Amino acid sequence: MVELIERLYESGCSCVIRNRAGETRYFYRRGVADLYELVCSDSAFLEGASVADKVVGKAAAAIMIKGGISQLYSTVLSEPAEKLFTAHGVQVSCGKIVPFIENRDKSGWCPMERLSRNEDSIDAIFCKIGNFLSAVKEERS
Repeated sequence: MVELIERLYESGCSCVIRNRAGETRYFYRRGVADLYELVCSDSAFLEGASVADKVVGKAAAAIMIKGGISQLYSTVLSEPAEKLFTAHGVQVSCGKIVPFIENRDKSGWCPMERLSRNEDSIDAIFCKIGNFLSAVKEERS
């Protein structure tokens, strides 16, 4: 895990994932879009994987759990994410735990954290994320 954490900071990426076969992938976009797309297109990659990420809230946690990761390091981890990982047996370490993930301008809750706040079902959270990302994509086109 130490090597993944070093790669996270050296590469400037937002997330580094190493699967059980030893293949490592780097992701650079903010938010949960990369993780969501990975589960939709290549979920087997995440099964048993180790992840180093900079910021993980409950929505990202749900995606990672759905993908089947085994361990996570996050620089910043929300309390709801920590609880979800614990409930699903994922080994977690982090730099600091915060009550919730803030939005980008620091004026309130991150939209993904708010979206998943009152939901405990991994599949329900995943569905809400998909609907949210689809709506954002339609707005941009």
